[in-house]
Amino acid sequence: GFDGLEISAALPDGGDVSEHTVGELRRQLEGSGLPVLGVRGGGGLIHPRTVDAARSRWEQAIQFTAWVGSPTLNGNLCIGSHQDQPGHFVGDPLSQDGSRKASEENYERSASILRPLADRAADLGVGIALEVHQHSIIDTSWGATKFLALVDRPNVSINPDLGNIYWLYDEPEETSESAIVALAPFSGAYWHCKNLTRIHIPENRHAIFLQVQLHQGDIDYRFALAAMLDAGFDGTFALEGVRVGDQYERDGASLAYIRQVAEELS
Repeated sequence: GFDGLEISAALPDGGDVSEHTVGELRRQLEGSGLPVLGVRGGGGLIHPRTVDAARSRWEQAIQFTAWVGSPTLNGNLCIGSHQDQPGHFVGDPLSQDGSRKASEENYERSASILRPLADRAADLGVGIALEVHQHSIIDTSWGATKFLALVDRPNVSINPDLGNIYWLYDEPEETSESAIVALAPFSGAYWHCKNLTRIHIPENRHAIFLQVQLHQGDIDYRFALAAMLDAGFDGTFALEGVRVGDQYERDGASLAYIRQVAEELS
């Protein structure tokens, strides 16, 4: 019952990316009734040592998105985290390369690099949805809206992933309700949705999160969808499904739930 897929900006077999090979993938997927509605790609732009490689990944992802026929690049500003240092895992008091430690220069520099990339994407008919994500300077509603204002491009919006906000720290910095109300006016194109159950271990200053179906977790998606619809959302609802078990049955139940809620709200 899904309308399409989100894929990474690479070929499934790891082959060379070209207009021909990506076009062939597009034909196969569209022929199966599952066109690509979102492409994952990008990278963090704050570190001088890695910024050139990240800029190249952005450029490649934008071109891939256009070739595969997707309207949206789900772009991230994530930095690769270090497993042997604090803040690598979700549910800790610290998140590496996050907004809590970011400087004004981190935001301004990243925005200055992203603007011409967004212009190139616009020339190709590609919209960019910036995913609110851990290990990036847009890991909260505050960081995301601040950065979006600095980029200031009409084809750039926010992907308000509430799950990434919820599991960012051991103690959530903001509620899912306040986050979605703040982000909804800037989130018209693409929306990652997953739900989680939080198990807090205060003596260890850590929380464990179990990914569950949309109607079973701690995030109230009835409230979230109402806030998005009130803000005029008419984009792509992207379900980040369960990772174990019968995904057809379990993700199908999440899809049925969100469709039912949408019908009731309308």
